[in-house]
Amino acid sequence: MLEGGCLCGAVRYAVSADPGPIVHCHCHTCRKAHGAAFSSVMPVAREAFRWTAGDEALNRFESSEGKFRHFCSKCGSHIMAERESQPVVLLRLGCLDTEIEGNPLGHIWRSDCATWYSPKDVLPEYPEGFPAK
Repeated sequence: MLEGGCLCGAVRYAVSADPGPIVHCHCHTCRKAHGAAFSSVMPVAREAFRWTAGDEALNRFESSEGKFRHFCSKCGSHIMAERESQPVVLLRLGCLDTEIEGNPLGHIWRSDCATWYSPKDVLPEYPEGFPAK
């Protein structure tokens, strides 16, 4: 069972399936929706996904024809996206509470990528924010 929810805790979901493949999407709409260089996503079977709390806070936006991005109207967290004709929904992994293992399969929509980020860059890592000077 996978579980997750939004930043404020109003919207919650559960998935009765094992984790699927992870990809990092660099498309223009993912970058705009998440305010980041990319969005990490994982497809899960539509029938395995269910909302468990927060119907009153849940909203959606049609970002391109037939693609709906579901988010919390209180805190703005983007939780999942779907094309209603598809057998899977895309979980936004930043909202997943269940720890999962696995390596991402790759980066998609690199043709739309932010000019200031490259997955090829090796950058320093800091466990707790950027160190003070």
